[in-house]
Amino acid sequence: MARQSRMKRSFVPLLALLAALGVGACERGATGGTPAAPRAPATTASEMPDSPDPVAPPAATDEPQQPPAQPAAATPARPYRVTYGWAVPSRPARVPHRVVLRDPPAPPLPFLVRVQVGDHPGENPAYTRITFAFDSAWPTYEIAYQRDLTQDGSGNPVPLPGNSVLRITFTDAQGHDEQGHQTQRPGTNLGYPTLKGYGFGGDFEGHVTYGLGIQVKPNSDQALPIRVGELVRADGTYVVAVDVRRS
Repeated sequence: MARQSRMKRSFVPLLALLAALGVGACERGATGGTPAAPRAPATTASEMPDSPDPVAPPAATDEPQQPPAQPAAATPARPYRVTYGWAVPSRPARVPHRVVLRDPPAPPLPFLVRVQVGDHPGENPAYTRITFAFDSAWPTYEIAYQRDLTQDGSGNPVPLPGNSVLRITFTDAQGHDEQGHQTQRPGTNLGYPTLKGYGFGGDFEGHVTYGLGIQVKPNSDQALPIRVGELVRADGTYVVAVDVRRS
């Protein structure tokens, strides 16, 4: 009996040892030997190779959206600048400008491209305008009332309608280009209430002369006020505008 009892006591520790060894083996089977591949960390789309960054959707807004940019507009014309206000030039009114000579084939001096006339009866005061457009710059000009208009060089009288003459002389200017083509000079009889017509006085040695035929009250010393201004048109021409009061 004593011997059986001792065998039982020795068997219990052995079972405990085997149990411990079995657990250890199980644990080594889970963690020992060839280690299991580690789990890859979670990635986002932006971290993936060769994957473009995600584009966030546009945020909602209550502000009005700006329209797409429009092409640049053509350069606007410069506004009309008065160089001689409404007055009577009993003495010559002179407006100077500095002109830089140009190299061929361009005309060396500002070339008078065209002469135009327009009526403005609805303005306050009402007036008729004659414009002289030059191709590159404003020349110096002088304006004065005179008894008549004579041809530069010859001195021959230039007939004009009306009973008063306003002479306009452009200095450092020319009325012809390098090929000899002259500024077109249309009919000089206009028939407006006060500006009846205009005439050409000459294109000589850098001086271009015109005369305006103006109608005033007969048998009077009346002289109508005029206004002179400048502007640059959208076509790039430099304009001298002379306004004659209609009454």
